[in-house]
Amino acid sequence: MTIAFGPHTIRHSQVFFSSALSYGLVNLKPIARGHVLVIPKRNVPRFTALTPAEVSDLFLSAQTIGRVVETQFQGQALTVAMQDGPAAGQTVPHVHIHVIPRRFGDWTNNDDVYAELDQTKVDNEERKPRSEEEMAAEADFLRAFFPPLAAKDGQVSLTT
Repeated sequence: MTIAFGPHTIRHSQVFFSSALSYGLVNLKPIARGHVLVIPKRNVPRFTALTPAEVSDLFLSAQTIGRVVETQFQGQALTVAMQDGPAAGQTVPHVHIHVIPRRFGDWTNNDDVYAELDQTKVDNEERKPRSEEEMAAEADFLRAFFPPLAAKDGQVSLTT
């Protein structure tokens, strides 16, 4: 079973969270331990094209996920960021929120995290992608903190 993330196919093993309208995914090329993505289930390229229900669900999901990754990856804070459109550095044409656990001193200048995000494009070969096994292990770890996921009609969804 897979889901679409723009033109990319994401395996179920990389999904650790599902709400009514959003998914939580581990990151192929994270810039920090616990750096994850939150995406709407509907493949939408720009933030302004989301419905009000999708916006609400996406940000409530990011808040829920943020609580867990900050705690589990020993963060002291979070960076929650969205690059909306190519001019803003978006490289995958599917709305997504970066949720990144932060610690004092993790970057020399606090805002350098944004430059780092911009440099970690999916097609940037300087950053080596993680293996499917590494990503599945992180998703398995995180999945334990959220309601169980199950397959339903070819989609990943919460079990009820």
